[in-house]
Amino acid sequence: MGNRLIKILDKSLDTVIVIVCILLLLIGTYSLMDNLWLYENATDRSSLTYKPALDEPLQEEKRISENQIAWITVNDTDIDYPVMQGKDNYEYLNKDPYGEFSLSGSIFLDARNDPDFKDDYSLIYGHHMEKGAMFGALDDFQDRAYFDQRRSGTIMTDERSYELRLFAVCSAEANETVLFDPQGRTISEVLAFLRGKAIIYNEPTEGERIVALSTCSGGTSIMRLLVFGTIHER
Repeated sequence: MGNRLIKILDKSLDTVIVIVCILLLLIGTYSLMDNLWLYENATDRSSLTYKPALDEPLQEEKRISENQIAWITVNDTDIDYPVMQGKDNYEYLNKDPYGEFSLSGSIFLDARNDPDFKDDYSLIYGHHMEKGAMFGALDDFQDRAYFDQRRSGTIMTDERSYELRLFAVCSAEANETVLFDPQGRTISEVLAFLRGKAIIYNEPTEGERIVALSTCSGGTSIMRLLVFGTIHER
């Protein structure tokens, strides 16, 4: 009787081990597929077919949707995306430019900013994705040599085309009001903050409007990495 019980227990234990191994395999496979799906969504460049020609305003028929307010390009990088603007700053966190659910979200302008970048200070957000996708590409700008070689770009709206000239890189907490409350923010306020806190800083042309590109940083929920540029009408 005792031996029989031991055999039954051994068999049951073997069955449990097999089931656990299968579950772990399924979980691992799901995690791998989920990461692959997330990466593929983040690196999907089908939206490039909607990219307007250089120095041409964003045509209505070339917009992905009515919520696309611009196109941003940083030369010699993978940053080449439509810029969306939602009713609030949550709408495009997990929605792609086509309006579909996507964990990688979209590049989007702060809901409080003017869609034609007429504010003194405009703030553009993008998720930090692996392999430089979305605004994960901002990491490289912390290297001075890399930054110095990639300081130009373009922002095209439906009214005009702007030349983008990068001048600073900064790491800050997401609750830093000077950087993350763009409503009514002045150029002098932003520059005063950057002069004391920036990782890289070059004094910009006086009086030019500022655009910041922001993404998560340091593997925490609070830190952000920002790259700053001035915009100049072409």
